Amino acid sequence: MARQCDLTGKSRQANHKVSHSNIKTRTFKQPNLKTKKVFDPESGQTIRLKLATSTIKTLDKMGLSKFLRKYYK
Repeated sequence: MARQCDLTGKSRQANHKVSHSNIKTRTFKQPNLKTKKVFDPESGQTIRLKLATSTIKTLDKMGLSKFLRKYYK
C-alpha cells in the first residue's frame, strides 16, 4: 500500500541532505500517517482510513461532512 493520506493525498517529499562539504544526498520525508476509524453519519458506518495527523486535526475541528464539502467540490 502507498504511504499516502487517504483523504488529502499527502505523500512523501523529496529532499537533499547536505553535508558540510556540500555533497547532496537524496532523501525522502515520509508523512506522519496514522490509522483512524471515522464514523460516516450519512451511511451510518465506521470507515478505517490511513490519515496524516494534520488531516486528523482538521477532521476533529470541522467534522467529516464539512471537510468533504470544502475539499471535494
